[in-house]
Amino acid sequence: METRMARDQNGARTWLALAAVYRRVVSGPDAERGDVPGWVMITLMSAVLVAGLLALAGPALQGLFEAAMNQVSP
Repeated sequence: METRMARDQNGARTWLALAAVYRRVVSGPDAERGDVPGWVMITLMSAVLVAGLLALAGPALQGLFEAAMNQVSP
């Protein structure tokens, strides 16, 4: 015969196992896709950073490019 404590422990194990299965079924394979608003924010911040650097360094980069092109012989 099982004691009450053994039944309670088996019941707790069963409950935990069912909860784990439920979590897997409900969350599905897309649960690890990530945070879409976070990725949008990172993408926009990166675009703003590139645009800012290009605005600040654009004339210097253009001068470097033109100097390099002038050194190339046809």
